[in-house]
Amino acid sequence: MKRIVISLIAIGILTSLLNSCNLFQEDKDFDKALLPGKWQEGSLFEKYYANGDGATWDTADDVTEEEAQPFTWTLEKDELIHIHIMEMGGKIPKRYTVTTLTPTKLNYHDDYDKTHTFTKVD
Repeated sequence: MKRIVISLIAIGILTSLLNSCNLFQEDKDFDKALLPGKWQEGSLFEKYYANGDGATWDTADDVTEEEAQPFTWTLEKDELIHIHIMEMGGKIPKRYTVTTLTPTKLNYHDDYDKTHTFTKVD
C-alpha cells in the first residue's frame, strides 16, 4: 500500500514537471511575409510594411490613415511586437501572441487575453 502511494506521488510530480517544461506544447512559427498589407477589425486598421514599419488608426476616433500612429514591428515564431512611436519621441512596446496568420486573416491576443481578429483589406 505504501509503495502504491509513493508511486502515485512520484507520477504526479513527474507529470507536473513535464507539463511545466512545455515539452508537449509545440511552438507555432508564422510566416512574417504574410503580414505586410492593410488589416481591418471594425473601425480599427493596422498597416504593416515589409521593412518592419507600420501604422495604426481608428476611424471611430476620427483618425485617418494619414494621421496614423506609427510603430515598428517584429514577428518571431508566434510573438508579435509593436513598438509605438509617440509624437514626443517616446516608444511604447506592446507584445501580442499570434494565433492565426493566413493571407487573409490575422488573429492575436495580448497578455490580458484581449483578442483581435483582422481581415486583410489591401
